[in-house]
Amino acid sequence: MKSHEIVRRWLDFFEKKGHAVVPSASLVSPDPSLLFTVAGMVPFIPYLTARETPPYPRATSVQKCIRTADIEEVGKTVRHGTFFQMCGNFSFGDYFKEQAIAMAWELLTSPVEQGGYGLPPEKLWTTVYEEDEEALAIWRDQVGVPVDRIQKSGKKDNYWSTGQPGPAGPCSEIFYDRGPEYGIEGGPIADETRYIEIWNLVFMQYQRGAGIGKEDFEILGELPQKNIDTGLGMERLAMILQGVENMYETDQVRPVLDKAAEISGKEYTSAESDDDPHHADDVRLRVVADHIRSALMLISDGVTPSNEGRGYVLRRLIRRAVRAMRLLGVENACLPELLPVSRDAMKGTYPVVADDFERISRIAYAEEKAFLRTIASGTARLEEAVKESKAASKPISGEDAFTLHDTYGFPIDLTLEMAEEAGLQVDEAGFRTLMSEQRQRAQADARGKKLGHADVTVFREMLAEGETVFTGYDELNTESTVRGIVRGGEVRGFAGQGEEIELVLDATPFYAEAGGQAADVGLITGDGFVVEVLDVQKPVKGLSVHKAVVREGELPAGATVQAAVDAQRRHAGEQAHSGTHIIHAALHQILGPEALQRGSFNKAGYLRFDFSWGEGLSDAAKSEVEEVSNLAIRNNFEVQTRVMPLAQARELGAMALFGEAYGDTVRVVEIDGAWSRELCGGTHVEATSQIGSLTLLGEASVGSGNRRVEAFVGMEAFRHMAAERALVTELSEMLKVPGAQLPERIAATLAKLKSVEKELDKLRKEQLAASAASLVAQAQDVAGIRLLAHNVGDLNGADDLRNLALDLRTRLGSEPVTVAMTGVANGRPLILVATNEAARAAGVKAGALVKTAAGVLGGGGGGKDDVAQGGGSDPAKIDEALAAVTAAVANR
Repeated sequence: MKSHEIVRRWLDFFEKKGHAVVPSASLVSPDPSLLFTVAGMVPFIPYLTARETPPYPRATSVQKCIRTADIEEVGKTVRHGTFFQMCGNFSFGDYFKEQAIAMAWELLTSPVEQGGYGLPPEKLWTTVYEEDEEALAIWRDQVGVPVDRIQKSGKKDNYWSTGQPGPAGPCSEIFYDRGPEYGIEGGPIADETRYIEIWNLVFMQYQRGAGIGKEDFEILGELPQKNIDTGLGMERLAMILQGVENMYETDQVRPVLDKAAEISGKEYTSAESDDDPHHADDVRLRVVADHIRSALMLISDGVTPSNEGRGYVLRRLIRRAVRAMRLLGVENACLPELLPVSRDAMKGTYPVVADDFERISRIAYAEEKAFLRTIASGTARLEEAVKESKAASKPISGEDAFTLHDTYGFPIDLTLEMAEEAGLQVDEAGFRTLMSEQRQRAQADARGKKLGHADVTVFREMLAEGETVFTGYDELNTESTVRGIVRGGEVRGFAGQGEEIELVLDATPFYAEAGGQAADVGLITGDGFVVEVLDVQKPVKGLSVHKAVVREGELPAGATVQAAVDAQRRHAGEQAHSGTHIIHAALHQILGPEALQRGSFNKAGYLRFDFSWGEGLSDAAKSEVEEVSNLAIRNNFEVQTRVMPLAQARELGAMALFGEAYGDTVRVVEIDGAWSRELCGGTHVEATSQIGSLTLLGEASVGSGNRRVEAFVGMEAFRHMAAERALVTELSEMLKVPGAQLPERIAATLAKLKSVEKELDKLRKEQLAASAASLVAQAQDVAGIRLLAHNVGDLNGADDLRNLALDLRTRLGSEPVTVAMTGVANGRPLILVATNEAARAAGVKAGALVKTAAGVLGGGGGGKDDVAQGGGSDPAKIDEALAAVTAAVANR
């Protein structure tokens, strides 16, 4: 029975039993404490814990799940996998043990032709909690399971809770006996390899108290509403119904494994023992099969590769699969052959993987391509570290691991895996220390730039008196009181003219830099003083600190002030911030929902926007983004801001920046309703036409899988276009053609210039070759070596020097010959030395001579014994360098 048929029968059965069929939730968990949906019950937790009222009394689903806590074990055994599907049926105060047990037995044992799974009843065993006599009696008396196939277990195995005070209850599990060839007699308590668990029925009927672990807690009493939560592992049932040994051989996984074996020329043997000669290859094939499927499903649910959170898990899955293929001998890109196979295996249950495959494959293939570049650059360095560590009988140092991460892009988990394969450990603690120090330096630098390295302790003390009230959403001019003046990290009673200070008010219209929006600037004035605000930060949450300079008079603490934001700068900043939202919406419209925000910055007239995307945008795509953005500006869409509970914002589909912490109440900024709807605490224009215009400046990579666009808005966009127009006009006048013909004229001019440069290069080489004959006569005998040391003068590059030196070496014959040529290219001196076999036998090494000469020139170099080159910084010392070469040959 195929997997998609197992799923169909499950849903049909429970729908006929009055259950609402609930589609699988996304693998991206709505629970902020979870990266992924890790169990079938996760979408129903609010109903099972009575936090929300369920919209139906009973439900069923087949839920996609991802667990990666033991990712290193995947493939090493056939029991570990990252993606799985959990078939579940749920009751929210409706039916309880009797019906749950009866329905489970009916579905498992009913004949296939009647819609069941057709499992032989005599093959099924059950377990119950040792004190749950009610469940035991139902199995024995109503279902008819022989008492010798019903086993009791304690809390550790047969009692469910969340691990903290709340709902809890006993479990009853159903096991399938695979037969004596898989292990000993005696039921699940004797051997869980032979007796494989397929279904767990959880009876939520009690309230548990505090305690530690799975067993040490008190039962406080019964719940007012009893619930049912069951889970059947679809892959485990597929193993049984398809008559295969493990989940890797089921119909949704085996095709990828077979394709990987075909590509690599390996044979899969299902080896599980380390002693089996096929074990290493079989493990790699299982890793590939599992991880390719997991990556396919994660990308289909909107996850994209990145260096944090869910994106990092996806990146790691893809990279582990690619590396496993390399260890199998496949060094070229393999996902274009493997991912379509997984798509075809999964589309029967999840049609979206076929419908959305163009997007899914583009993301996956780009990640593989990037990783192959990383491997190429970093593997040689890691091999050096492995060699050094083995020679010293020490682990790979934290410094080496950090260098691999920081310079070559090797994630630490990849270094750990490759080291383990080489039989080495890694000083992971040292690596973590260096990473922490790097982060601390970056944070300290950022704080220093923003706050002048002020001690935030004083600000925490001010925060204890209350948070700063922000009035800037509604007004740009606010009467306020000076709560504190800080200079040099100390609280001051006053500040005089010319002093740079950090100023705290009890209320302020100045927006503090946050959410990618630059801070407001403006003036704070009062009786006899003027203070210019240059920046505003929040060193501690809830407190706005104004970085300012006293321009006139003396500012006392406690003074009443008038705080006024520079209205023109604020408006230009609002244009940029609203423009950022428009860019985001345009990218979604053109590229798709996976073009997710990764960061942004906007200030008066300028914005930059980082988003997840695996490749550079085409010129056509950039033009389309610009056009869609300006159409939105021209259409004068209303920009509306609403404050609402976070849960309501998520229901509306408001986009949030991944990794950002949000409170229970959030601000939602909408442009034309649902066209752009984002969580945002920034300030915005009231209607899109107030932006004026938007001009893209460019698009570039900002790390693997992330791109950045930059743009001008408003008057800055106009000034940029005016400057471009002036440049076109100037070029048109210079080249005597209309603006429309400039590309053609410039292309023709460049082609002509290239042709002339090519001809000049040809003449220069001919002159060098012609000079070789006369240079041969200049060779001198130095201690038995025919040495030709010569300064050529100006050069195009090192190739000219090399060609001339090798030609001269040949012309000088077979006796011991050394040629040392120097010249100047782009203002820097070059040195190249060539020796023949006879000279090398006489002890003259080109690499050693180059190091000598380059040292004189103020640089470095080296190479092989026959040919070596180097350079320096001081052309005036060329003659001295050649003399040093002559001396080195003479004194060898």
